[in-house]
Amino acid sequence: MKQLVTLFASVGVLLMSVSEGATLPPKARRNESTAAPMAVKQYTIEQFMKTIRFGGASLSPDEQTVLFSSNQDGVFNLYEMPFAGGTPKQITQSKTNAIFAIGYLPDGRILYSSDQGGNELTHIYLREQNGSVTDLTPSDKAKFQFAGLSHDRKSFYYQSNARNKAAFDLYEMDLATMTSRMIYQNPGGIFPGDVSPDRRYIALTKPVTNSESDVYLYDTQANTTQLLTKHSGEVDNGAGDFTPDGRKLLISTDEKSEYKYVKAYDLASGQLSVMDKANWDIMDDYLSYKGTYRIVSVNNDARTELRLIDNKTNQPVPLAGLPAGDITGLSMGKSEGRMIFFVNSSNAPSALYGYDFKTRKVMPLVKGINPEINPTDLVQGQVIRYKSFDGMEVPALLYKPKGLRPGEKRPAMLFIHGGPGGQTRLNYSGQIQYLVNAGYVILAVNNRGSSGYGKTFYGADDRKHGEADLRDCVESKKFLAQTGYVDPAKIGIMGGSYGGYMTLAGLAFTPDEFAVGVDIFGVANWLRTLSSMPEWWGPQREAMFKEIGHPKADSVALYNKSPLFHTARIKKPLLVIQGANDPRVLKIESDEIVANVKKNGIPVEYVTFPNEGHGFVKKENEITAYKAIREFLDKYLLATAQ
Repeated sequence: MKQLVTLFASVGVLLMSVSEGATLPPKARRNESTAAPMAVKQYTIEQFMKTIRFGGASLSPDEQTVLFSSNQDGVFNLYEMPFAGGTPKQITQSKTNAIFAIGYLPDGRILYSSDQGGNELTHIYLREQNGSVTDLTPSDKAKFQFAGLSHDRKSFYYQSNARNKAAFDLYEMDLATMTSRMIYQNPGGIFPGDVSPDRRYIALTKPVTNSESDVYLYDTQANTTQLLTKHSGEVDNGAGDFTPDGRKLLISTDEKSEYKYVKAYDLASGQLSVMDKANWDIMDDYLSYKGTYRIVSVNNDARTELRLIDNKTNQPVPLAGLPAGDITGLSMGKSEGRMIFFVNSSNAPSALYGYDFKTRKVMPLVKGINPEINPTDLVQGQVIRYKSFDGMEVPALLYKPKGLRPGEKRPAMLFIHGGPGGQTRLNYSGQIQYLVNAGYVILAVNNRGSSGYGKTFYGADDRKHGEADLRDCVESKKFLAQTGYVDPAKIGIMGGSYGGYMTLAGLAFTPDEFAVGVDIFGVANWLRTLSSMPEWWGPQREAMFKEIGHPKADSVALYNKSPLFHTARIKKPLLVIQGANDPRVLKIESDEIVANVKKNGIPVEYVTFPNEGHGFVKKENEITAYKAIREFLDKYLLATAQ
């Protein structure tokens, strides 16, 4: 498991996307600009943000009702609607904290998750059928994470660091009494996973580095722990689910492979056998409740490729009439007769659908797009690749504005993902569409160190952060210049979280390369950030130290790669956006970078949000932030780019 992928990835912001598209040679791309301009309507950020974002969905026990969370009222809340279609009914009314659906209990009651102002200390809540709500995990300082219903549906599991802030223990909560008991006490350095249907075994994952981890099997009866993934060299193993019959445990691995695939461990024989393999990473692989179907998600060049497989015949299951796009978030009912899922693409926001296996009928449930926006005005992303400074091929996602005149040159912004091991994927982004609609070319760079392109590419930035990965971003300027429609002198850089760090690093360490920078809760001081990582990250902290550096042992190197100590070199306009409750990148990071850069006499703008954490969950804040970005770019990039 690549535990570090999302440590500094943005939450609910910078949802960068791209749809399928062949790599186009530079000459072909230059010729595109000679086509007749298309009339494109200009939309406001308020119109783009009327698009609905979803936060999970599930079927009721009788499979007649769909539960989902969305931000259509401005804050994520819970909604219900009939599987057959109809008008969603809002069933929670939060105006402050985001509420995300976990799912139904067998008796129809609902579990959901929520934190306080983005502090990421999530609790698990029970909503009764009469609307009353109980916090099942009350605590001021602990984090609680739902870990699945038991197979017999008499209990559910959750993880908590209430006992030890640096380790998640595993608990089981009885549904009849709503009382819990600890079933696995974490010694530290372990991530507990799935529990076998008979409750005897618990799957465990132990990270070693960002590219090496092991899977263990804990026997609750014998009180023993067995290593299942003996290996040599760096192999990334991760525990998946037990099969519904309780005979096997699925394990994700990249042993002797560039890409992640799935093995099945037979509990009786101790044998490991390959179950599913692809030419890209398998992101998810699990069985339906009865074991009839296998649901496999493949990360196919930043697209999500869903495979529904008959588990007996090992053959694909034909599904009639599914809409075009990436299918994600699939949830199948206990009967295996119905399922719900989301469909998304680079130029179409997520929509919620249902599917009935008996009638083979697709049920459109909730559309995410604002009806005020004409879908033909939205831009489809293209997957492109270019050679970097050392010959390494770097993938990126290109968004070209519609309606360009022949010979016209536009300003461009690089979008850099979080992580550091994240990946810009095929998800719709209202923020990107808003900027492209305003005439900005967007190139979302999956620089070395990004996940999804093999473990060699993933590890190519280790101990080289702010250096080799930044040079990949600088090299992308050559590609943009070759398009013929980008002004090479007007290319800026932007990103959230680790992407925010890359923005600051770009302005400080390559001060002549980027015309402007937009930093969204980015790391400015690695010494502080690595020292103040939340305790509940546990073994992830040690893996992060090995990948980036230890704040004590590697203090000189971390000082050298921290933009805060090199702000005197920054000479281009900078916009900084920060949530006050961010537990990952503390607000003081942004406070100090803003104060230091202002000393240079450089234009610096600073936007803060007192009720957000590491990302946006409130629509009004997204509107404010994205409007500030547009105004900043119009002032310092667009106005002088002709």
